Amino acid sequence: MRDPYSTLGIARTASEADIKSAYRKLAKELHPDRNKDNPNASEKFSDATRAYDLLSDKAKRAQFDRGEIDAEGNPANPFAGMGGRGGYGRASYGAGPGAGAGAGAGAGAGAGPNGGDFGGFNPDEVDLGDLFEGLFGGRARQQQPPNARRGFGRQAPPPPRRGADIQYRLAVPFVEAAAGRDQRITLADGKAISLKLPAGVEDGTMMRLKGKGHPGTGGPGDGIVMVEVGTHPFFTREGDNIRMDLPITLDEAVRGTKVKCPTVDGPVMLTIKPGSGGGTVLRLGGKGWTKKTGGNTADGKPERGDQLVTLEVQLPTDLAALEERLDGWVDTARPREKFGL
Repeated sequence: MRDPYSTLGIARTASEADIKSAYRKLAKELHPDRNKDNPNASEKFSDATRAYDLLSDKAKRAQFDRGEIDAEGNPANPFAGMGGRGGYGRASYGAGPGAGAGAGAGAGAGAGPNGGDFGGFNPDEVDLGDLFEGLFGGRARQQQPPNARRGFGRQAPPPPRRGADIQYRLAVPFVEAAAGRDQRITLADGKAISLKLPAGVEDGTMMRLKGKGHPGTGGPGDGIVMVEVGTHPFFTREGDNIRMDLPITLDEAVRGTKVKCPTVDGPVMLTIKPGSGGGTVLRLGGKGWTKKTGGNTADGKPERGDQLVTLEVQLPTDLAALEERLDGWVDTARPREKFGL
């Protein structure tokens, strides 16, 4: 996999919020369900997920930035840059004043120090395994094929590769997402499981199901679930709160009453005080969205925001009776006085 910063399209100085934002954008663009005509979308989606997993982990990100692990999260080669023969050469010893272009005429393979070289030393034939066995306690040599070259250039076999991830898209109704109700999802193997939504879930939230991906020699991949929260005809989300407009009649606003009010948990009775005007906001505590940063209630469920209900006073469709009752009556209030009008 290429550099995770390049995969997500961010700078190495990116903040945690930048990393999360970049991943969410790519996840929505590359999700296979939205790119059925693009066979490369699934691979790119998996690459973006692996890059996010590495960079969102502070410890792994620091190790990668220091060069201690590669983009796959595997330990980097401790002898990187030390292999090859670039650091070794042939040196001459004790060449006297007469040593010129032909000084080595009698110094062939096997010549002694006075011949001007190491007596036939060939760096291509040196067995550095003997050196390391001597340094590290005489560890027995590993059996190698007769023609195998040994030394710094030898590389360990690649680690087993884990299976590919499987991407899922989970559509969650607004009211169920708000209340944090568990969802059922059917996996690629046909099994259905119960999925607990995280507190504060929102449209585009990514969830990881460990070991629910394709099998692989290094272990199975994961299931990656992207949550899509549906819209609602009269509820809207505002942070941890839910807003809605509730119409009431003129006589209900004047006299006051109790009316049924819908919530994501079902209807409740709402008290309207006498003289409540249009635009009055009433609060229903604990009837909002699950709080991402909140604690738990006494029953172990996540704390929730409130439902904010804005009253809308509606006039009757047939105004004849109302006009008759208001005949000769004028409201002396000046509601627009605050505007200087």
